[in-house]
Amino acid sequence: MACRFEVLLSGEDGRHVPAARQALAEVEKIEAALTVFRDTSPLVDVNRRAAVAPVVVGEELFRLLSLCRELHGRTEGAFDITSTPLSRCWGFLKRRGRVPSGEEIAEALARVGMNGVVLDPGRRTVRFQRPGMELNLGSIGKGHALQRISGLLRKAGVADALLSAGGSSVLAVGGRDGGWLVDIHSRQVERPRLARLRLRDAALGTSGAGEQFVEVAGKRYGHVLDPRTGLPASAVLSASVIHDDAAVADALATAFLVGGLDLARRYCALHPSTLALLTCADEPQRTHVCGARLGARLEV
Repeated sequence: MACRFEVLLSGEDGRHVPAARQALAEVEKIEAALTVFRDTSPLVDVNRRAAVAPVVVGEELFRLLSLCRELHGRTEGAFDITSTPLSRCWGFLKRRGRVPSGEEIAEALARVGMNGVVLDPGRRTVRFQRPGMELNLGSIGKGHALQRISGLLRKAGVADALLSAGGSSVLAVGGRDGGWLVDIHSRQVERPRLARLRLRDAALGTSGAGEQFVEVAGKRYGHVLDPRTGLPASAVLSASVIHDDAAVADALATAFLVGGLDLARRYCALHPSTLALLTCADEPQRTHVCGARLGARLEV
């Protein structure tokens, strides 16, 4: 996941430091299971063999892949964990960005799409219907890890903590005095902050266009790609989502960065427990608010 995980406790909860350390140690196990950068990970095994025959996976990985399929449908295809061929085509996997030809993009798109992934819950198997397909959980993995370790903390009796993964994924366990205070920032927007939130038993996921990019002939191409077109998402500079599940918040933040304000509005209208905050490229001084979420209070 290539980021720092942290657990923040109130001073009065110092007795929970051992539980926090134990929970953080679980992150390495999650990374080993879900990464595409280690040949020994179960996900790499799926990518290697699923185009040939169904691959049996563990219960946790199967549940996560099933959630990804569900979110793909809910977001009209904007969230898609099969987009690795596109990332490779644009050179972002190895951080060597380039602008591919239309033919290269079309070839990569032929290997993208959750409709080409067959999940069999009875046998708990994964099968690819097209060769060259690959899964990558980078857009949901940090949130999933936070959700996992929050469960461990709660079992250990921790009722109040703020969990963070790289700053872009945050999960509030409890929240005294009105909730944990969290600011949303963007490198792309010249504002002290995009929003300030009070979070109580809620998760925040943020996706932005400025983390990786390639610049050609004065034009900037971001690393978040639309799996439906193969082109970089450009209409939204920053998308943040507040939800009760950190994995869902992460995934939706990516989906809304790709699908834009209209998708965020449609989704939040259908799912009343979701709050989305978007800053668009054509209106960088304004933060659009969609939906509402119990446990999240937006402050001026």
